Amino acid sequence: MKFTQNRLIFITSLFFVFFYNLSFFSNTLKVYPLAFSNVGFLISLAVTLWAAIVFILELFSYKKTIKPLLIFLLFASSFAAYFMDTYGVIIDDGMLINAVQTNVNESLGLLSFKLILYILFLGVLPSIFIYKVKINYQSVKKELISKMIAIFIALCVIGLSVFAFSGYYASFFREHKPLRQHTNPTFWVYSVGKLTGSLLKNQNKEVVKIGLDAKIENNPRKKVVIMVVGEAARWDHFSLNGYSRETNPMLKKEDIVNLPNVYSCGTSTAYSVPCMFSIKTRKEFDIDDAPYEENVLDVLKHTGKVAIIWRDNNSDSKKVADRVIEQDYRTSKNNTICDSECRDDGMLVGLDKFIEQNKDKDILIVLHQMGNHGPEYYKRYTKDFEKFTPTCKTNQLESCKNEEIVNAYDNVILYTDSFLSKTINFLKKYDTNYDTSMIYMSDHGESLGENGVYLHGMPYMIAPEAQKHVGAVLWFGDSTKKTIPYQKIVQNANKEYSQDNLFHTLLGLFAVKSSVYDKSKDMINENK
Repeated sequence: MKFTQNRLIFITSLFFVFFYNLSFFSNTLKVYPLAFSNVGFLISLAVTLWAAIVFILELFSYKKTIKPLLIFLLFASSFAAYFMDTYGVIIDDGMLINAVQTNVNESLGLLSFKLILYILFLGVLPSIFIYKVKINYQSVKKELISKMIAIFIALCVIGLSVFAFSGYYASFFREHKPLRQHTNPTFWVYSVGKLTGSLLKNQNKEVVKIGLDAKIENNPRKKVVIMVVGEAARWDHFSLNGYSRETNPMLKKEDIVNLPNVYSCGTSTAYSVPCMFSIKTRKEFDIDDAPYEENVLDVLKHTGKVAIIWRDNNSDSKKVADRVIEQDYRTSKNNTICDSECRDDGMLVGLDKFIEQNKDKDILIVLHQMGNHGPEYYKRYTKDFEKFTPTCKTNQLESCKNEEIVNAYDNVILYTDSFLSKTINFLKKYDTNYDTSMIYMSDHGESLGENGVYLHGMPYMIAPEAQKHVGAVLWFGDSTKKTIPYQKIVQNANKEYSQDNLFHTLLGLFAVKSSVYDKSKDMINENK
């Protein structure tokens, strides 16, 4: 059987609507329940989506591009459909950045039999059909006329649908904008275009320097500060914050300042980590500009008096540590505590040597945890931390009972509790000769199946509290407590903070004087 280009596009677009948009229609039905009064609008949505896909394909499909384009879209959309249907995520530009920055081990952690089935039935098989189908090409003039007619028909269908159900579409576009982000492939194609435009805009861009006037007065005692960047640790699973389970038995024994009301910049590592170290607030921050702007590590480096090292047991520093020492601790080459995977504890090994080598300077050590990195929570802790059972032992979270998912997640919080306690004990060794401090702050939170949503990465505007409200803890050595308004810090612990405060808090800890420092945003010295 021979197909014209238009016929192939029409059929493929129909295939996209009915087999790749389970997430879109299931979420739409939550807002517009299936009822006689809504049937016409729901049908029009499917027709409008079909017409929108036809419009996009007609614009970019020509004799030499139609088959490669359709095959690429089928494969890419099969991946998108799997992650949207399985984890409830949205494939926006932020999620695309996450995907690009995901390493091989993280990718393998997402591999499942269900994913293979999606790729097979929504990627491979329809692509074979596209590859083998015979297309009846006409003259260039006739093809162009045919294409213009198809585009005109698609636009008319969209216009008539919106006009016929204008009342519904008014609320759909104004009040329920997030629903459009579930459409496949239209929204992820839009996101690719948006991301590409941003990258092209910033190519060859020079890094903007900040805080060149930063200086530290000569202090009789040097400082050692450890900044622990947590991973996917939501506040409400810390027993320190009233969680019914004892997930912080070690920290409970320490003289820590728990911060129960800290909110993240974003809902993904790729966004939150650069944002939390940036001088810009969440509302000002632009992920596209971040690689071309210095951050708080650079300001500390400008003083010439702070030795900085970033150890990473996660993906990487997301370019935050590009201009300081960065070490990869996901490999046994550097990390001496590895079994099925390398453990966060290993990042503490050998830090004594770094401190000894820089004893004439203040020291900032950043430890980026693997922490609660999902979906394979059961791999994120050693067997001796499996206190809560039974646990979900697969990356297909939707196939596990909620109790099993939560048990595995809570066991990782237990492991982090132990890791932070070890970090504090490491610092205590230096309290005699240094002013020591530790800041722990998770990069973002995590959804554990509430309302069918798993993991993280939802657009901030619609993200649930679980993905934005994070665990955070401060600890100060005895000598440091004498130099800061410790009692006021304790009194203000319940105050609402965000990752916007970190930039100024780190500068304040090192007593940095600079035009970029804002004392009112310093969680430690704001009341000094």
